[in-house]
Amino acid sequence: MNMQQPWIHRAVQSWIRSTLFAVLGLLPCSAIATSAPQRIVSLDLCMDWNLAYHANPEQVAALSPLVLQYPVDWLDSDWPTHDGSLEDIVQLEPDLILVGEYSAFLLRERLKSLGYTVEVLPLPTTLKQIEDYERRFFQLIGRNPDLVQPAPPAQTPASHAKRLLLLESNAMGTGRDTFENQIIEQAGWQNYLRTAGRGSLDLEQLITDPPDAVIFDAPTTNALANRFAEHPVLQRSIPAERWISVEDWRWQCPGSWSWDLIRQLQP
Repeated sequence: MNMQQPWIHRAVQSWIRSTLFAVLGLLPCSAIATSAPQRIVSLDLCMDWNLAYHANPEQVAALSPLVLQYPVDWLDSDWPTHDGSLEDIVQLEPDLILVGEYSAFLLRERLKSLGYTVEVLPLPTTLKQIEDYERRFFQLIGRNPDLVQPAPPAQTPASHAKRLLLLESNAMGTGRDTFENQIIEQAGWQNYLRTAGRGSLDLEQLITDPPDAVIFDAPTTNALANRFAEHPVLQRSIPAERWISVEDWRWQCPGSWSWDLIRQLQP
């Protein structure tokens, strides 16, 4: 009897496996695969844009109120939003809450303590990390991560490449060792600023040694912070045709649109 037991066990195991595969074969793929979230809530602007750019609108319960403060022309007003309060978000009954690493600290921790699924996505600091970031985002919303556009091979600008200045509000410029510098160099420019990080600009230096082109990366308002870019001496030193116009929002959050920005900037 003992000699027959291994044979009996193998026969039973074989029958179980065959039956299981037969049953699974009758089920629709959606019943086998993990279902995509259907009540997604965003807590910050970058997640708002990513959801509006990539998610099925029926999946999104609400975007953050920041999307109303910083409108972009490609995102219409039909998207639902919450008011940023815990009560409003809880009423939405989200099955997934998305937030960037530097946003809504207290709110996201409170939501976690109430048992909600909160996913915190670190913002990319390199072009290669955009691909990894988007693959993770696609996985979370139930899309195939293989659909993510791969990062382009890194480019080093030629020694004779033209110099581009990324000018910000309050007479600040963006230099080396920044995410923006990677975009500038990937597009084929040299960064006008040789220093690392962000720093104050010297009007006299810009006049005596002007850049080949300038991007003014600031909202188009009459704020005092924008007066430096409007200085008449600076406008005379750098003619209007050397001021490059790009959509300001593409600089604010890394994403698929970063590749479009690089193509837009190519000289």
